[in-house]
Amino acid sequence: MSRVLVTGGAGFIGSHLCERLIADGHEVICLDNFLTGRKANLESIARHPRFELVRHDVVEPLLLEVDEIYNLACPASPRHYQANSVKTVKTNVLGALHVLGAAKRLKARVLQASTSEVYGDPQVHPQPEDYWGHVNPIGTRACYDEGKRVAETLFYDYLRQHKLQIRVARIFNTYGPRMLENDGRVVSNFVVQALRGEPITIYGDGSQTRSFCFVDDLVEGLVRLMNSNCTEPVNLGNPAEYTIADLAHKIVAMTSSKSRIDKLPLPADDPRRRRPDISRAKTVIGWQPTIALEQGLGKTIAYFREAMK
Repeated sequence: MSRVLVTGGAGFIGSHLCERLIADGHEVICLDNFLTGRKANLESIARHPRFELVRHDVVEPLLLEVDEIYNLACPASPRHYQANSVKTVKTNVLGALHVLGAAKRLKARVLQASTSEVYGDPQVHPQPEDYWGHVNPIGTRACYDEGKRVAETLFYDYLRQHKLQIRVARIFNTYGPRMLENDGRVVSNFVVQALRGEPITIYGDGSQTRSFCFVDDLVEGLVRLMNSNCTEPVNLGNPAEYTIADLAHKIVAMTSSKSRIDKLPLPADDPRRRRPDISRAKTVIGWQPTIALEQGLGKTIAYFREAMK
């Protein structure tokens, strides 16, 4: 049993990770400033004797005693991270520095939840970990894209200078229960609009592609990576690729919705194609996703049906 800190632990992915770590027998400290995280996400473990919830912002130093740290602190949807772009940069950069400083002091293993956004609008497809990316450093998404890239830089500098036990996961589109209704991400957008009978809003012509990983698969990958000896970046995502238009039609059919599909202008710097090369994950940590899109969407739709009552 380890004492594990999860920053951003009240968020969508973080809460599922906290549940998994408790189930695995660990003592878990969840740290969150509740900018986008919610206490309701932690109801299943809130009173567990091995769980502790701390309200704290990672832009401030961490003074906790733990064996492992999962750094998930940062809004992940464009709507939320663009709402206060300077805060997003601070969360990514200062947050990484404070997490790394704590890990160095404690000699703890530390995992950075990075993102497929480090690849930007990729010119290589699918995206392997040795691809350096195609990112606009001054665009409206840069606070997140470049913030995560700087965080990775810091993690590898701490590895080289201080021999820190780091792990870096590059997370591709993840979906599932506990996504926020208003987070602006494509799966939650489409499901909520379909259930309400509102127009499904597609940005661009819908031909852009994404790969969707169910949250349970993603959490399994994070845990395996933390428990491995791999210090290289590892893509975690589902390599099955769908167009946004295909996803919209699938969700309309699965919800028996009468929603029409409306097309809106494509946002600036929106990636045209996104699909992970997970060869390293398969080889190094023995991981690949097991939950098909239809199965995961069924669980997600059921969650939103109940949440929206």
